[in-house]
Amino acid sequence: MEAMSWEPQGLEMTDYANLFSLEGKRALVIGAGSGIGRATAEGLAAFGAEVVCADIREDAARATAEAIGGKASARVIDVGSAGDATEAAVELAPVDILIITPGINVRKAILDTTDEEVDQVFEVNLKGLYRLLREFGRGMTERGGGSIVAFSSFRAVTVEPGQGIYAATKAGVVQLVRVAADEFGPFNVRVNAVAPGTVATPLVSPIKSVPEWWEAYRQKSILKRWADPSEMVGALVWLASDASSYVTGSLVMLDGGWTAADGRFRPPL
Repeated sequence: MEAMSWEPQGLEMTDYANLFSLEGKRALVIGAGSGIGRATAEGLAAFGAEVVCADIREDAARATAEAIGGKASARVIDVGSAGDATEAAVELAPVDILIITPGINVRKAILDTTDEEVDQVFEVNLKGLYRLLREFGRGMTERGGGSIVAFSSFRAVTVEPGQGIYAATKAGVVQLVRVAADEFGPFNVRVNAVAPGTVATPLVSPIKSVPEWWEAYRQKSILKRWADPSEMVGALVWLASDASSYVTGSLVMLDGGWTAADGRFRPPL
């Protein structure tokens, strides 16, 4: 029997020094005005990408772009607007890297929620993501390449009271990303999701205002601390770059081990 030949289909295996380089790439970071989105925009720029810093707040997007300097620019994008997604996909083309960070939460028991609140969260967290995948995915598949990273959450796989609507959307993000990865894959477009855990951003100020709540969350992760937004950046750079050229349809947990261990009680050993 004739031996099968093996030929690598992707990156040249000897090009290790440039695996993480984003030189010559245009990245669009949606939600770049603060927190993880801002840190991500800064990180991608540090590895050579031209970064478009987008946010629903023009002043916040501009502040991030100005802090980065160089080839960074600012743009207003409202994830809840169908028109914004379509216009941005046309006007910013070509986009090589798309990072989608925005999400909103209504922290209420299911019995206390309203249809309007459900619609509000689904519009941003799931429908907004769908529109961005559709509009930017079209351009990437036509050009034959790209990397998309969407933000899910550790709440996609582990929940607590009051997180029903949010958790449902974040679980939906994972499945939508997997389908997009399957559909876009033949065109050399990779689609992945990340799931942050407890990250100290302005969005968690209600938790920080209750010391017992803040401390309980700190204790739950294996690392016994909250994360800084900058600690999310390494995974984002990896997924945006050729270093992850064979990674698609994945959910990458960035939760300090929260979902890996029970954490509620440590028995004597």
